Amino acid sequence: MNKLIFASIAAIALSGCVLAQDGEAYPPASDAGFCFARVLIPETTEIVTEQMIAEPERTEVRFISAVLETYTQEVLVKEATKAYTVIPAQFITQTEQILEEPERIETSIIPASFETYTEKVLVRPAYTTWKPGAAFYGQKIPDGGEAADSAVSTGERLSRVEVPAQFEEVTRTRIVTPERAETKVIPARYRTISRQIVESPARVVEEDVPAVYETITLQRVVTPAQEETIVIPATYRTVEKREVTGGGNVESREVLCNTNASPAKIKEVQQALNEKGYAVPADGEFGPATLKAMEDYQRANGLPVGYLTISTVESLGVSVNQAD
Repeated sequence: MNKLIFASIAAIALSGCVLAQDGEAYPPASDAGFCFARVLIPETTEIVTEQMIAEPERTEVRFISAVLETYTQEVLVKEATKAYTVIPAQFITQTEQILEEPERIETSIIPASFETYTEKVLVRPAYTTWKPGAAFYGQKIPDGGEAADSAVSTGERLSRVEVPAQFEEVTRTRIVTPERAETKVIPARYRTISRQIVESPARVVEEDVPAVYETITLQRVVTPAQEETIVIPATYRTVEKREVTGGGNVESREVLCNTNASPAKIKEVQQALNEKGYAVPADGEFGPATLKAMEDYQRANGLPVGYLTISTVESLGVSVNQAD
């Protein structure tokens, strides 16, 4: 019992020093017989999801060829002339180029090229938190002796530590060379025809010579070539992140001390820990084994860690009524 008294007094004194240094308030006002201590509140977290781009939106260009129409046309090959029986007409030959196929533009599509790369994505940001040291230890007092003031040296020790950020490596795709179109001009094609024209008409006897025509096949553009752009939407992936929603801080909580914890009460706590699966001797002495079992139980059940708090006692199903 004396061990618990000295450990509680030392822990409360150390907590008071921490409060004075930090400029924080003292424990809440309460009636005589109640003890408070600064304890670490466990962190609470939640999983959140975030949509990330797996493949960006892109466009594809489709080439639609021109529509051509074939038609026929009569071309004058030889003009009408007059022939004379005495002196025939004199002709000269003349050549002419006729458009057989018009100039057109052909477009070919060079597809885009992609590459895959990895990137680290922040899953949980870095944060700082308090981590507890040794607390609520008892000191063995020799038989028939009294505890010296120097024997009480335990209490809460807290360290401010930084928990590094957590990243996840994701794979993404990006465009190395964008899609492009190459345009090629196909020149017009012509056909050369020859025709004869009168250089000098016939004389003396006049005779009509009809004109001569030739039917040729040609092509013309009905619908010009065109490009059609298709938009391919982006694709996404869902990434889960764990975010801290509360806890990780130190608060004043009511604890058992020399005024409200007898050896019988400590024994009840030890028996309750044994029933919960945390082996510890039920001897009414709050020693290292009891402290370790208590802290393991507190961490496993999300309770404040470091002292025998009232919430821990109630969680174990032990009455918190003051001992006689």
